[in-house]
Amino acid sequence: MRVSIIGATGYAGAELLRLLYEHPQADIVHITSESHAGEKISSIYPHLRGILDETLESMKEIERIGKDSDFVFIALPHGHAMAAGKALEGEGTRIIDLGADYRFSDTAVYEAWYGVRHTHKDAPRVYGLAELNREAIRSAKIIGNAGCYTTASILALAPLAKSHLIDMGSIIVDAKSGASGAGRSAKQANLLSELYDSFKAYGVAQHRHTPEIEQAMTVLSGEPCVLSFTPHLVPMSRGILATCYARLKDGVEQEMVDAAYGKMYGKEYFVRLLGRGGYPATKDVRGSNFCDIAWHIDERTRRVVVLSAIDNLVKGAAGQAVQNFNIACGFDEKLGLDHIAVYP
Repeated sequence: MRVSIIGATGYAGAELLRLLYEHPQADIVHITSESHAGEKISSIYPHLRGILDETLESMKEIERIGKDSDFVFIALPHGHAMAAGKALEGEGTRIIDLGADYRFSDTAVYEAWYGVRHTHKDAPRVYGLAELNREAIRSAKIIGNAGCYTTASILALAPLAKSHLIDMGSIIVDAKSGASGAGRSAKQANLLSELYDSFKAYGVAQHRHTPEIEQAMTVLSGEPCVLSFTPHLVPMSRGILATCYARLKDGVEQEMVDAAYGKMYGKEYFVRLLGRGGYPATKDVRGSNFCDIAWHIDERTRRVVVLSAIDNLVKGAAGQAVQNFNIACGFDEKLGLDHIAVYP
């Protein structure tokens, strides 16, 4: 398959390059960057020297790029993918957007949380969380790749919501991410001297991944979901650990919770169940497309506490996109993704 990457110089774009270069069924034909057009990608990322020395182009010629590509991966901040999607809607090219433009079924929600007018409201899009929407992804024209915090949180809570084991109004998600989740742009808050030996929350009660998690929980449970989500920044480069809390419904026993996870993920390769009482760690999934999940039940408070660990740049971004690509092409989902985590 001929593939192109729009926005190849961000962290997610660079991770896409790594995964797609090693993918046996992907041929990278175009890579773009507006800030580095005309430069070689290996001058931006020296680890690619002698491996990928292609010259970065501008996405201004998106129609030509689309004509040359079976799939276009868009790794740009929100607000940019919908213009590319609209420009390519008459082409046979399929799109996988790693940003937020195509994640919401209701564009009014997107506009309210992102503060941007949606210019491609009628786009035929599918939410790209493989374990939830596999069948729809197979034939989708546009796949809105799930976000990083949302992937960890939704996968953690999905069995409970789908099996109606929890009070949908009681969900709290407390998640921690490495600094790469904030992108590659220079920001004072992400300087080593600011991050090192520190730990802080941000975006409290207003983080844009909140409605994305709520959307998935509502679809899974059939009940409206409003939850509390608080992200934190920790001094590591990559990884997310989400700690999710919910109150169990009356009559729900521990074995019912165990069974719900086994039923939903028992045959999923990229979701590894550590079981009741387990402790996932970001180090155990670093550089891989795995999501490790465990759960604890607090009988005293009647709460279930679910722990979920992913690499935010792989399962939370580029790896998820390649998994969606594999599904859309009819390939084995593990193709180009069957990597062991980098340890230690």
